[in-house]
Amino acid sequence: MKTLNGKPSAGLHGTLVVPGDKSISHRGIMLGAISEGTTHLSHFLTSADCLSTLAAFQQLGVQIERDDQEVTIHGVGLHGLQASAQPLDMGNSGTTTRLISGLLAGRSFTSTLIGDASLSKRPMKRVSVPLGEMGAQIATTDGHLPMTITGSQLHSVTYQLQVASAQVKSALILAALQADQPSTFVEQLPTRDHTERMLTQFGGDITTATDGVTITVQPQPHLTGQTMTVPGDMSSAAFFMVAASLVPNSKITLKDVGLNKTRTGLLDILQRMGGKVTIDAEPTDGEPIGDLTIETADLHPITIGAAEIPAVIDELPLVALLAAKADGVSRITGAEELRVKETDRIAAIVQEFKKLGINIEELPDGFVIDGRTPWHVTDTQLGAHDDHRIGWCLVLLAYWWTNHLNWPVPTVSAFPTLNFSTT
Repeated sequence: MKTLNGKPSAGLHGTLVVPGDKSISHRGIMLGAISEGTTHLSHFLTSADCLSTLAAFQQLGVQIERDDQEVTIHGVGLHGLQASAQPLDMGNSGTTTRLISGLLAGRSFTSTLIGDASLSKRPMKRVSVPLGEMGAQIATTDGHLPMTITGSQLHSVTYQLQVASAQVKSALILAALQADQPSTFVEQLPTRDHTERMLTQFGGDITTATDGVTITVQPQPHLTGQTMTVPGDMSSAAFFMVAASLVPNSKITLKDVGLNKTRTGLLDILQRMGGKVTIDAEPTDGEPIGDLTIETADLHPITIGAAEIPAVIDELPLVALLAAKADGVSRITGAEELRVKETDRIAAIVQEFKKLGINIEELPDGFVIDGRTPWHVTDTQLGAHDDHRIGWCLVLLAYWWTNHLNWPVPTVSAFPTLNFSTT
């Protein structure tokens, strides 16, 4: 539980190094494992989800050493994974579950995936069905975990994705590496492209057409271990971007943040809402990175539709918070994917925001928020719904409340932990 105290009359100031990018940390383990030679990952995110990925590949016969945020992976090659004697525990990580499904689908052995109670409620047919089109044999439990994958020879496909999901796309790409011929996948909308970028860095042959949504994967690549530094996580940086924008007299700098255009949706939205952001990009051959400086700003309302959602899906709770302090009515739609995250984030946002009197209307695929309506507290016990995105959003909301309004201090329950390096 978090209770917010103190009033920073001088605003928020300082320089921070946010944790490593979760998506890239996951993929670094996976691609390092199926490469030949050694892969070194620096600034690896030591979150429970990423450690689930690390542990799973150790169970699959990959030697991996970790010293805090430094990880060394001794790759076994594309076909070197070995059967685990025990079920592979995915913990709470949907990314681990869906991506590893693509890799295990083409093996010569059977694997069983299990997870915690929350993960076991999340839909898995969205990945098992398209993998089945490639010849994968996957048995779910009523569409959920536990899930058993019986490795088989995979064949090439041309497949149009039914959901805008980087996890599903990545699972198909990893499966296509093991197919008999090239495969082509067509997305509904462009989603984060970390898998494509990293696969190329490791020596894979994958191309994206000029339409931005058609991806072709060449099978049976010779992948080679790499040395790389994981950029700062944009989703983690987002909390501080929003805090600095809302708390008066603030100015903070975030160092070496990943600036992949498929992940900068919140940055773009904040700028459109009148946010004060300075970007100092750094030259790089891999994922784009740079320093961000954010200052307090008066915000305008915004309208966001389905085309923008993939690039900001994880930060939409924070977009809702920005909208709650904007001078007008904001509308966010096309975000039905929020319903199947760690919790139903649309319902959770509406429920918790209403406790502080925020004028928010729930839609099937988003919400409408009028930031002009004065807040009035009805309940100071805010719930994170066992979801770190909701928890951190509520901490920022409660922090603003306690420092600007004369009202009882809200608390946030079921709150997860994040660690940051600050100066």
